[in-house]
Amino acid sequence: MDPEIEEKYKKSGKITAQARDYGASLIKEGASVLEVVSKIEDFILKKGGRIAFPVNIAIDDVAAHFTPTHNDKLVFEQGNLVKLDVGVHVDGYIGDSAITIEVGTRNWQDLIKASSDALDVAIEMMKPGVNLMLVGRAIEQTITSYGFKPINNLTGHSLEQYKLHAGISIPNVEEFTKGTVKEGDVLAIEPFSTNGGGRVKGFKKSNIYRFLKEQELKSAEAQRLQRVIKVNRKGLPFSERWCYRYTKKSTKVLQKLVSERAITMYPILKDVKNGMVAQTEHTVIITNDGAKIIT
Repeated sequence: MDPEIEEKYKKSGKITAQARDYGASLIKEGASVLEVVSKIEDFILKKGGRIAFPVNIAIDDVAAHFTPTHNDKLVFEQGNLVKLDVGVHVDGYIGDSAITIEVGTRNWQDLIKASSDALDVAIEMMKPGVNLMLVGRAIEQTITSYGFKPINNLTGHSLEQYKLHAGISIPNVEEFTKGTVKEGDVLAIEPFSTNGGGRVKGFKKSNIYRFLKEQELKSAEAQRLQRVIKVNRKGLPFSERWCYRYTKKSTKVLQKLVSERAITMYPILKDVKNGMVAQTEHTVIITNDGAKIIT
């Protein structure tokens, strides 16, 4: 890997880790989800990073793809199992990391540990040429040894400049794949554990979007927002609350852009049997003798 690019990955990874840990310290009973997310995103900018994707807050049976709206009133409650997923980029080179926090109770510590231990096992295995089917098997065996299930239709992923999902998938279960990794690959590895069905399904909107293609639009307001999104995000995800800064009709305009196929919306992903979900994630760079954690 080019040394300059590696340094940018390391910087983004360092800020990601700092923002993740700072965010974890804010998640407490009664705290506003919107305020916590806003503070984390402000922290990222103050540290010299850029936001790779809206800070994700996934509570209880939600596994991924939720961020609050500009006027969200949601607060953390005692007993919530909160997945905090943070992404930072430096010139498009992304760090991606997640942690699970239990709010005010200790009912789900084994579920969290199952995910965390599975991540440790996967990182230990990562080196050039490793068979990703064996990594998936190890993740699955680690999680099931705690009496839980991995989520079989969520995977880790490779990262490239301005690309969150760059082609390589790291399975969380044993499944046939000829996939391998090579020196210089950057991977976000993220085991999910659950006491539910072990599979997620998309539900209502998450308030998270991604640009697809510039379209000719009749609405001048929609045309302006489309241009802002295209220029500022370079294909990376964005949130409704960011768009509210440009138009107070953000929800309506975003719906128009979705209908015109200029952007796509991420669905909220929940366990199919409403089981509690834990997630742990690190970004690593594959070296000639293993994996270097940058988050």
